[in-house]
Amino acid sequence: MSAANLLRTLPLVAIGVLIVAGCTTRPAPHGTGVYLLLDTSGTYRTEVKKANEIINYTLSRLGANDTFAVARIDTGSFTEKNIIAKVTLDDRPSTANAEKRAFSQAITKSLASVPGSAYTDITGGLLQAVEFLNEKNPGRKTILIFSDMKEEIEKGYVRNIPVPLKGFDVVALNVTKLRTDNLDPREYLGRLEQWQKKVEHEGGTWRVINDLDRLEGLFDPRVAVASQ
Repeated sequence: MSAANLLRTLPLVAIGVLIVAGCTTRPAPHGTGVYLLLDTSGTYRTEVKKANEIINYTLSRLGANDTFAVARIDTGSFTEKNIIAKVTLDDRPSTANAEKRAFSQAITKSLASVPGSAYTDITGGLLQAVEFLNEKNPGRKTILIFSDMKEEIEKGYVRNIPVPLKGFDVVALNVTKLRTDNLDPREYLGRLEQWQKKVEHEGGTWRVINDLDRLEGLFDPRVAVASQ
């Protein structure tokens, strides 16, 4: 090939390379993804009002293309069947607002008849949350856990496994003290310390927010730290 023909061909080659690169490059992460795990065991079935407050507050903070899912924690939580409602908001404000209203209504209806559970598979719920949010690939990934954080696994379920939480912000909400915690506060403190170590060991960040009147700290760690 002559030098002149080579020079004419190079721009076409460069364009072809750019097209191939564009087709194979995954879009850069953007937006927010939130996955809320709801404990349905014991007294937490009576905490529906508080759960709704958290859900509605979260909806108010989400915008175009953000993702939100709410799922139950029960005997076996590593399944999409536990997801009560999920949505990725439209980039048109009017449509997104309609989606938020529909989401809130679906949650209220579901929580009114949510079945109780004798076991609390928090680890399985975390694994499902990680899988769900990784598929959505948001820029920021948050897992909210509405629970007393006391995990009880039914025989036959294997949960002594790592949960890949690098890049995830894990927030425990409304961590109610059990009767045994009142007898020995070390149980409550030890339970929270154990979960913090597990989350941070797997690369995630860990926070606890018990004062639901201070939900402004839910998506702003600086406020949350100041309120604890």
